[in-house]
Amino acid sequence: MNKIIKMADPIAEKLAEWAAENSCETIFDRAARMKPCPIGMEGACCRMCHMGPCRLVGRNEEKLKGICGADIDVVVARNFLRMVSGGTAAHSDHARDLVFTLLSVARGETKDFQIRDKRKLLSVAMAMGINHPVIAELLSDNRATEGDYDPAPWEVARVTEKEILEIAELVALKHLEQFGQQTGELIYLKRAPKGTYDRWEKYNLKPRGVDREITEAMHRTTMGVDQDVNSLMEHVLRVGLVDGWGGCLVASDISDILFGIAEPVRSKGNLAVLKDNEVNIIIHGHEPALANVIVDIHTDPEIVAYAKSKGAQGINLAGMCCTANEILVRRGVPSAGSFLEQELAIMTGIVDAMVVDVQCIQPAVIDASKRFHTKVVTTSYKAHLTGAVHIEFDEHEARDVAVRVVKLAIDNYANRTGKGMSISDLGSDLKAAAPENAVVGFSREYFSYMQGGTFRRSFRPLNDAIMAGRVRGTAGVAACHHPGTVGASMQRYLIQELVKNDFFVVVAGCAGHAAVQMGYATPETAFIHSGPGMREVCEATGMPPVMHIGACVDTARVLMIRTLMATTGGLSPEMSGMPSIAFAPEWWSEKALAIGTYFVASGSTVIFGGESPVKASKQVTDIIENKWQNTVGAAFFFEPDPEKMLQKGIEWVDMRREQLGLPKYQPGRFKKERKLMDMADRRAIDKAKAHIGI
Repeated sequence: MNKIIKMADPIAEKLAEWAAENSCETIFDRAARMKPCPIGMEGACCRMCHMGPCRLVGRNEEKLKGICGADIDVVVARNFLRMVSGGTAAHSDHARDLVFTLLSVARGETKDFQIRDKRKLLSVAMAMGINHPVIAELLSDNRATEGDYDPAPWEVARVTEKEILEIAELVALKHLEQFGQQTGELIYLKRAPKGTYDRWEKYNLKPRGVDREITEAMHRTTMGVDQDVNSLMEHVLRVGLVDGWGGCLVASDISDILFGIAEPVRSKGNLAVLKDNEVNIIIHGHEPALANVIVDIHTDPEIVAYAKSKGAQGINLAGMCCTANEILVRRGVPSAGSFLEQELAIMTGIVDAMVVDVQCIQPAVIDASKRFHTKVVTTSYKAHLTGAVHIEFDEHEARDVAVRVVKLAIDNYANRTGKGMSISDLGSDLKAAAPENAVVGFSREYFSYMQGGTFRRSFRPLNDAIMAGRVRGTAGVAACHHPGTVGASMQRYLIQELVKNDFFVVVAGCAGHAAVQMGYATPETAFIHSGPGMREVCEATGMPPVMHIGACVDTARVLMIRTLMATTGGLSPEMSGMPSIAFAPEWWSEKALAIGTYFVASGSTVIFGGESPVKASKQVTDIIENKWQNTVGAAFFFEPDPEKMLQKGIEWVDMRREQLGLPKYQPGRFKKERKLMDMADRRAIDKAKAHIGI
């Protein structure tokens, strides 16, 4: 068994050690035993037909070629395009399901969901140019506030419920149209800064429709179709833009409309959130619809009474992976952990049900559940697990489905076997080492409110802080946790060092779990770990040095943050000129690769950890690292060494600062302490003024 040395959550670390001692296999054991194929890792294996598979390895005088004659560069480019397309399909399908839920709400076909944020609905409708009298009036009276549409609260109040539902239906139908659209361009592209949009137009990168670009990617990569590396890599950018502006951003927007815009909320984030004497339900996966209904009903008096009739003192909800982030940032439901910790949670012996939807669900949870009493419940028609209980989610009967799921967990409470590592038996020192408090839920709307209030929402203060040198630049840390890196160690390192170096840091997805477990998602952390410039910003706003913005699809919020920074002015007029960098140090999913691609295609350079999936091709590597800088103004780097990742990211941001003519960042430039005046100070000032006749 592989012993875990260090993890972001010390309780998870203890559980992993307990699993090793008790012969319970985990993902860490399988990762240590299963060595990756070095040929496939570098993109040099072609499986596009059954003449092979062709392994393009060896030392030949001529360029390596497969049986059909496809050379190593074409093979690597096709593999890369297929991976980006796979991730894009996942995010886009997530968005599509949410759009159908919005449509059901608009048509009165479900009573279990509602439009929680009318202001966001109107904002989205304005951005899309929805053909409705209310929107026409708002567009004529309103202006885009620094690049974004933002109706005033009193304007929202004037819109009737009937009009809200009419607009919601039009928004949903327009979004559905975007999936099947065959010509034209995705409507959300116009939300980008003009300079960024002009680049897409100049290089013919604008996606026509979501499904069309994904389908065309599969066609292009079929044996005997597109066999030009530059053409294939151009389509990589196009599909990446689909993921960002046609998948992730749509999913975030519709979730905000249906479940509310995230605002800062205090919560917890480690395995200690599980409770011995209550029914523990873990909600795991990526889709927020059923999860939000379970949150709504788990405190219903009848449901709680049912739990007590079975011997439990109540019902305890906890999230895992990105469904966790959805209900964490909006509802404050504590997170039990990330992708890596799903088996460990079951091994506590007190998880009565693990309710899963789609994406990042390890089949291994079934094997783990067999050793304990946990019921694994699948809820999506497109994601079944052999050995799980299947209760299919239907947005038209959402509450009934949620009640069935919760009652199944309650009924299973009595079946606890006493096996597992009890959280309550942990020593007080270990419990104290696991941070329990975090402030999360920083939507882009709240970012602007935080900097200017209700009537002067703005990104000007952040821009000014960057221009002055208090903030060195912006940085995002996102994507998966990789079992080969041992407990988010690369993410921990980068987050710590970026904060020290005065970066404005946002996290999402599993990186959000790492930040919470590290204790970096609390305002108090700024006084301990932040650089002096960022500490001043945190003092002024009350924000933590690391801001958790939500699930992995919510990385698209960064697109709008950087758009608003560009349109606010003072820095770069397009995203590619911004002093910003993004990291995905522990990625493993195609979805992460798709996110990285849409960042680059939108002008934001990214650095991924681990070995490059295009390493086998010098031409493809040159395209993503160098030629894309000429096209979209950004680069895609892969770097396995976290220290080199950090250095490369800092150098990139400093280069952008220099190109913008900003002062060179000087560590400690703002380290002079500020003293708040007390009454004695004020009296002294008054006395001095009186002395000089003021």
